[in-house]
Amino acid sequence: MLKHLLAAALFVTPGLVQAGDITRIVDAHILPGYQSLASTTAELSDVAQDDCSPENEALRSAYHQAFDAWISVSHLRFGPSEEEQRGFALYFWPDVRGVTQKTLTTMIVDEDPFVHEADAFPTVSVAVRGFLALEFLLYDPSFQDVGTPEYRCALLRAIAADTALSSAHILEGWNESHAELMKEAGSNDTYRSEQEALRQAFTALTTGLEFTADARLGRPLGTFDRPRPKRAEARRSGRSLHHVILSLEATRALAAMISEDDAALDALFADAIERANSLDDPVFAGVADPQGRFRVEVLQQSVNEIRRAVATEVGPSLGVEAGFNSLDGD
Repeated sequence: MLKHLLAAALFVTPGLVQAGDITRIVDAHILPGYQSLASTTAELSDVAQDDCSPENEALRSAYHQAFDAWISVSHLRFGPSEEEQRGFALYFWPDVRGVTQKTLTTMIVDEDPFVHEADAFPTVSVAVRGFLALEFLLYDPSFQDVGTPEYRCALLRAIAADTALSSAHILEGWNESHAELMKEAGSNDTYRSEQEALRQAFTALTTGLEFTADARLGRPLGTFDRPRPKRAEARRSGRSLHHVILSLEATRALAAMISEDDAALDALFADAIERANSLDDPVFAGVADPQGRFRVEVLQQSVNEIRRAVATEVGPSLGVEAGFNSLDGD
């Protein structure tokens, strides 16, 4: 499934009118999103240093706020977020082989000394860094009996501090260079024209929608004969449906900037968000029931309808047409 995220072959059609304003996209969408991520992860790290107990409501609240900030920029997987695997270090999901749980368990049992070395911790596997690893430590009861409380605390603090550091580095990369590279497209080799910068934003929009439809909704749906509710994203912390809503809201904002506030496209987003808000199935447990499954499938269809509109209406205005991608099936 994930192979489709970067599998869209984009072809430039010369002579078409550009839409969108790349400066607006950077200043009103990208930078505020990463500023929020940096500030909320810093707060999460501070709270963890004060009290690392999984039952600490302040810690859980800080975790949810920081996780919200990440999901709201998780579609912007280019530039500084992809350097040094920072995006994966913040969120290693889908974890199809259960690597995070296994590696965390080994790390705790062995009392890996990397947790005490701030400079060395970023060299550990991405599977034991970021929000998914924190979710296990905060919300999976089975981890309360693994190793010692002292080591689990040190590990949680190390992951929180590393998450804040990765987020700060991403924001730094945007502030120091990448924002200007996009806004000054045409005067550098990264973006040789404004249209190239807009195509980068367009790709972030399309892959973000694709990930929501195929991973956030598709993984728990599984098949009719074999639904997979336990594959739902962030189910341990009860955030699965919440992530769909957050991502739709974030991509809706980006779509408005790229399409110059296209009313018809915005109405499709509004419909999908309304369906998601009315679902009342926070971890998609209902996919195991035919009626519950149908409602999730309808939501997935709504997201796919947005994708089609983006591909057929927005793409051509940027001089971009989609080649083979997930809309064509596996």
